[in-house]
Amino acid sequence: MQGIRFHPRPPDIAINYRPSVKTVPLFPLGVVLYPGETLPLHIFEDRYHALVRHCLETESPFGIVLVRDDEMEDIGCTALIRNVVDSLEDGRSDIVVEGGERFRVREIIEREPFLSAAVEEFGDRSDVSSTDMTERLIAQHIKLLEVAGRTPSPSRYEGRDPISYFIAHNAGLTLEQKQDILELRAESERVEYLVRHLEAFIPAVEEAESIRRKIRTNGHFKDFPPEE
Repeated sequence: MQGIRFHPRPPDIAINYRPSVKTVPLFPLGVVLYPGETLPLHIFEDRYHALVRHCLETESPFGIVLVRDDEMEDIGCTALIRNVVDSLEDGRSDIVVEGGERFRVREIIEREPFLSAAVEEFGDRSDVSSTDMTERLIAQHIKLLEVAGRTPSPSRYEGRDPISYFIAHNAGLTLEQKQDILELRAESERVEYLVRHLEAFIPAVEEAESIRRKIRTNGHFKDFPPEE
């Protein structure tokens, strides 16, 4: 926690109930984890080895929160350890986690051997996304992957609820944009955010791919005048 600043925001006044508060081990990282997303992690610090051992022994999750420029966000996602891939002789280990539920950090608890936080639920409000907008988003994402040289199957999008997190994981978002998605509390808002993003992002990817193709085609500088 040394050097990291945390400034919790006031509660959302639109919520007319007080969510229950619980304590979870905290893992500040330079990534955003979404519910349902799988994420490999390389563990090498002693305090995080202790965190992983605690979670395995108690069969409980830990929380991942984004840290940028020494500032820790207050909205994060719980991580469930699904697999311990490798435990190396030098003490390092590789694990795979799956995103669980979003939470809001209410208080940082600095105690040994690892950081913890008092957190409360940060779920969606009652909301249903437009079918037309969702289908538009899926079509955009398929086009993005095709431009990037992939051959996605439409069946991969079936049964993904909410679809926004599945697409946001691989949509060319910046860390700031990924955090924006995590903090939106309605599927319709996340879908609309991604549609607007891809409307601007896909043409940029198409232009970049066009330049790469031209470079490959002229890789030997055939039209460049020879030295005299």
